[in-house]
Amino acid sequence: MFEERRRRRAAKRVQPGDGRPLQRFRWWQLPGRALFHLPLVEADGRRAMYTVDVRHWQNQSSGDVKAHLYVDGRLHAVSKIPAAFPAPGGGRIEVAMSGFGMKRCHYVTADGAEHQLVPDPASAEGRRSRLDRDHPGLSRLIGFGSLMMLLIGAGLLVLQIVEPVSEIPPIASRIGSFESPIGLPLWGNITLGFAAALGSMERALRLRYSRLLDGAAN
Repeated sequence: MFEERRRRRAAKRVQPGDGRPLQRFRWWQLPGRALFHLPLVEADGRRAMYTVDVRHWQNQSSGDVKAHLYVDGRLHAVSKIPAAFPAPGGGRIEVAMSGFGMKRCHYVTADGAEHQLVPDPASAEGRRSRLDRDHPGLSRLIGFGSLMMLLIGAGLLVLQIVEPVSEIPPIASRIGSFESPIGLPLWGNITLGFAAALGSMERALRLRYSRLLDGAAN
């Protein structure tokens, strides 16, 4: 029920496009532009290329990030994120992002099957995908390192929260106070926070998102 209401709100945000052509991806846009493609079959049987273009660092501070949907290279629709664009066959293209980049860009069919759109080869997401394809061992190692950064950061965050909470008199009188076995200096906390942010950014390039891990780093 909640999910259905969320989808209706996203659908209301969709506005028609003006038909402008899709701009080519430039190398200097790597940090702040995501571009994804997926060919779909229209109702008349014609095959069309659907493209999602998100300039996610352009207006992220104001919360006004928009997703642009192009069909065969022409702007078809625009929506604030999170977006849910109508797609052929009663499906939809869902677009969402976290504070570190993309977390969702999927085509969802009418029966609920999901297909991630393919990142443009020139984009940061596309280059990360190529690394995974060409050097799977190195890719897994980088992914494991990102996960460990987030796990360590989340674990230490929990310890730092539990310690002051346990010192509240009613709680301390019932279960006793807790003293964290790990105490980090200021520079250590800053370094850990930076590492966790890097980990979430790397995971965003692969559209990996966990509310528990990546949400805590956000």
